[in-house]
Amino acid sequence: MTALQKIEADREQRLPQPYLLFLGDTTEPGYAKTAFGLRDWANDKCVGEFACPEATVATGLPRLDPGEAKAKGARSLVIGVANSGGLISESWVPYLVEALEAGLDIVSGMHARLADVPALKATAERLHRRLIDVRRPPSDIPVASGRKRSGKRLLTVGTDCALGKKYSALSIAQAFLRRGLNADFRATGQTGIMIAGSGIPMDAVVADFAAGAAEMLSPDAAPDHWDVIEGQGSLFHPAYAGVSLALLHGSQPDVIVVCDEAHRTKTLGNPGYALPTIEETIELNLRLGGRTNPAIRCGGVSLNTASLTPEEADDLIAAEADRLGLPVADPLRGGAVFERLLDNCLA
Repeated sequence: MTALQKIEADREQRLPQPYLLFLGDTTEPGYAKTAFGLRDWANDKCVGEFACPEATVATGLPRLDPGEAKAKGARSLVIGVANSGGLISESWVPYLVEALEAGLDIVSGMHARLADVPALKATAERLHRRLIDVRRPPSDIPVASGRKRSGKRLLTVGTDCALGKKYSALSIAQAFLRRGLNADFRATGQTGIMIAGSGIPMDAVVADFAAGAAEMLSPDAAPDHWDVIEGQGSLFHPAYAGVSLALLHGSQPDVIVVCDEAHRTKTLGNPGYALPTIEETIELNLRLGGRTNPAIRCGGVSLNTASLTPEEADDLIAAEADRLGLPVADPLRGGAVFERLLDNCLA
């Protein structure tokens, strides 16, 4: 069994499904991205949602308390919140204890450890329930070797963080499979890991080993096999550029797809920094990625047009494709433009 297969087998064993999604006391939809990601990409694994009374965000799934969810087959409660700092709020603890008492394990992608909350640790030990921290990388990650590996790789990169790299990678991986290709989605963040059932949380890996983790995540494969790797951060982000570079060097992508959001102009969380252009993003990723794969190329642009009407999205996509001389598409809208993007990635 390879190192990656061990990670996948362990992750599958550790993630009891189906899930009840916990939204905490969230009032900002952006902080519930884990819940929305699971709803959109693992809907068959979700029985409903549960939240504190003051929460105003909802996924549209049935609102169930832990006992009702358990009766409908749920095996775990997933903390569907990704707040600033990855903290477990004290106000959530009674609701998490309620889930344990109803017979559910708890799965968390937060930076904070579940077992560090005394009430959760004591209740889980008393009831023999599991507290599962997804944001915990394997312990035996090597330093990157830079060795060229067999198989093909596509990495989603971005002008910024939180603008569609995960959704783009998932869409592309599914599209490759529909075309009959041998492909796997490789998750690098907590939400992607919960969706896929495996992966490595790159932002929890010690910096010196991050490129090695990317190598481990996309090992040698058959010549026609595609690993579609979820990108993280941006080479231009003042806080998250390190993980982006480690992924770029370690995954050695043959193809990058650049992700951008329509009309976003400032860096998320750092509004004093203007967003780079798509052209700058392509150039820098190809220049730095060429260090470990000189054949790297850009397959096109994934444009997040969620804020636009269909007509506005079509017009902008066409204009950007003409301006850049590359295929541009919103993978969630699909259509002929997305098929052209896929064709160019596979060319």
